[in-house]
Amino acid sequence: MNLTIENILLIGSSLLLISIFAGKTSYKFGVPTLLLFLTIGMLAGSDGIGGIHFDNPKIAQFIGIVSLNFILFSGGLDTNWNSVKPILKEGIILSTLGVLLTATTLGVFVWYVTDFTFYESMLLGSIVSSTDAAAVFSILRSKSLALKTNLRPTLELESGSNDPMAYVLTIAFLSLVVNQNQDILSIIPMFFMQMALGAVMGFVFGKLSKIIINKIKLDFEGLYPVLVIALMFITFSFTDFIGGNGFLAIYICAVFLGNQDLIHKKTILKMYDGLAWLMQIVLFLTLGLLVFPKSIVPFFGIGLLISVFLILIARPLSVLISLLPFRMKFRRRLYISWVGLRGAVPIVFATYPLLAGIEKADMMFNIVFFISVTSVLIQGTTLTIVAKWLHVAIPERTKPLSQTDKLMNDLPKTAMKEIEILPSNTIVNKKIVELGFPNNAIIAMIKRADKYITPNGTTVIKANDILIVLSETEQGIENVIKKLLPETTS
Repeated sequence: MNLTIENILLIGSSLLLISIFAGKTSYKFGVPTLLLFLTIGMLAGSDGIGGIHFDNPKIAQFIGIVSLNFILFSGGLDTNWNSVKPILKEGIILSTLGVLLTATTLGVFVWYVTDFTFYESMLLGSIVSSTDAAAVFSILRSKSLALKTNLRPTLELESGSNDPMAYVLTIAFLSLVVNQNQDILSIIPMFFMQMALGAVMGFVFGKLSKIIINKIKLDFEGLYPVLVIALMFITFSFTDFIGGNGFLAIYICAVFLGNQDLIHKKTILKMYDGLAWLMQIVLFLTLGLLVFPKSIVPFFGIGLLISVFLILIARPLSVLISLLPFRMKFRRRLYISWVGLRGAVPIVFATYPLLAGIEKADMMFNIVFFISVTSVLIQGTTLTIVAKWLHVAIPERTKPLSQTDKLMNDLPKTAMKEIEILPSNTIVNKKIVELGFPNNAIIAMIKRADKYITPNGTTVIKANDILIVLSETEQGIENVIKKLLPETTS
């Protein structure tokens, strides 16, 4: 069946519906939903029962890049800076040096066991060198896996921030494969420019986005998530346009925004959580349609060999070397190495050689696809078992809440205080979003004259307002008083 304008919506919505229903029951059998989405796409493809012929790497790459924007941005928004800060160095080392070591170790192995040239081998190693954000975020969160001693923020920070490094290495070695006369040293300036511009522009656009979100006055709450989508794509595309790494920029921008007080933040986070799942489904369905299962069979042996080497040697070796400067128990290092999930990102990166028209691009794509499937199947299904085996899991009841959880859950508030705002108070004429209000308390109501107002982030505090504040604890009320009435605590 060929995709046409007339049937694309019917086919797409049907596959989406099937994926959602299948995902609901998949974990009863221990199968990651992402692998299920991929399988549904393959079954719907030309080699499957659906007979849909889709062989357009350019469209698949476009869908992949758009989807990764949403997935990385959503992961960044849900990253709690207070949780990440203690393990920032470990995360950065894993997402840079760890990726480089994985790419080179695997590249040398591929060069040794195949007839690929050295640059082609390094290109394959680069494509699969990063852990996949979509796979790690979705599997860790859907399994509600609680881990000891900052392991979870370490894994999520690494997976969210190491795709830029893999992307740079992929583009660099692709250019060396295409241009055989190019010196390998010529890629070093491009690497530093990509990473530096990506980091700087991510922070700049984060600051700019916060100002725009909080200062602009939109008539409808539903427009704020749309505004954030526009800012996300501008961040990515402008950074890429000036030669920076767009993936790094949007992740840093999202982490910054996720830890700021924003107008209608709850609405924004809720929408991005849903969109991230939608994009994961669309991405895996598209990549499932793109692959031809029959063409993978000839590469089963070499694909399995490379995948096993990556899982058992290249990834653990890169993690152990990268984390040598840090004090960490060996079993925690082993678990980090085991959560080296490869998913959709390597498959998306594997479309770059296809579009560049290099000789062994098809073989490379099929091997990468096989590696991604085996990684999700082997590692993704055993995360909980391995965590318990290595004694790095903690009981579910002590699991820390994520950034989204804290805003989504209607936590019971047990303490209440009425606070009168005098005309001399410095918060008069400020919006609630500008107050830096403590996270463990809310302004439930504002009594203004003889009226009661239900506030939101855009509500401006007026002189003589009486704020009705609710908190989970008395300590939370004291924190609010210190913030709103500093003169009473001095």
